[in-house]
Amino acid sequence: MSFARRTLPVVAALTALLVSACGTTEDPAAAPGPSAAPSSGPVDLTDERGTVHLDAPATKVVSLEWGLTENLLALGVEPIGQADVKGYNAWDTVAPLDPKTPDVGTRGEPSLDAIVALKPDLVLTTTDVPETAIAPLAKQVPVLALKGSDGADPIGYMRRTVTTIARATGTQAQGEKLLAGFDAKVAAGKDALAKAGKADAPFAMADGWVDAGTVSLRLYTPQSFFGGVAAELGLKNQWPSGGDKVYGLAQSDVEGLTKLTDADTTFVYVANNSDGGDFTTTLAKNAVWKQLPFVKVQKVERIPDGIWMFGGPPSAGAYIDALVAALTA
Repeated sequence: MSFARRTLPVVAALTALLVSACGTTEDPAAAPGPSAAPSSGPVDLTDERGTVHLDAPATKVVSLEWGLTENLLALGVEPIGQADVKGYNAWDTVAPLDPKTPDVGTRGEPSLDAIVALKPDLVLTTTDVPETAIAPLAKQVPVLALKGSDGADPIGYMRRTVTTIARATGTQAQGEKLLAGFDAKVAAGKDALAKAGKADAPFAMADGWVDAGTVSLRLYTPQSFFGGVAAELGLKNQWPSGGDKVYGLAQSDVEGLTKLTDADTTFVYVANNSDGGDFTTTLAKNAVWKQLPFVKVQKVERIPDGIWMFGGPPSAGAYIDALVAALTA
């Protein structure tokens, strides 16, 4: 079973740990513009649990989720502690983390004692961490809890996440640059696709794992982070529904892929050599797989390792490059 599958909070084994949101993230319209100087005074934020007060922008931050860490690093803030440092650097190489960063446990079960010992100004987490773990931590240090994504508007939520973390850390100008860079990357990607005659190309995106010789798949719907990025490019996602409400992932198996009947569809997928390897190696012997249209015409493209599937602008930009390369190959 692959690392990404067993650690992502939305899989069935951790579904019971999910907690419902009781607030909303900060409206980006309320955030200072790019010309605003970082504040040195108090910062008041709204997250998925309610309100968070900081006496000053945080400089010593612990992160408990990789997507938040990627955003933090992209804003120029090095975390003083991180959940599963080794795993982060295996799955997210577009925003490398110092491997010597103190490790505070797993993403699903962070160590309260290890976190508090670092004396952070702020702890970043997602609501995938159970409230029973967040609440006692929040009694000792400020905690900012966001969703890992939002199937209702994945790209909008990415923007709100960047804006909120930027306000929390006094890096609003860099936050604006990140989002402007994402917009520029989308425009460049659309232009490259148009020039290659692939402006509205059909595709499907998946990851997978092998368990006892059987391959299980997760399809990235338009409600997923990667699906949202592809939608920005104008591409036609051939797996339009069935995803969960947070991450937009739909469960399937190889037989389910027979729904992909458009002969022009390119099958794009994620694998990782550091954990589980390439699941299509197992599928290569499967009779159903060999008869799929995109397999028969060799339109199966693996994106480069290290692009986190639930990240921020750096992973979004890398995924745009990967999609353009896959669809214009």
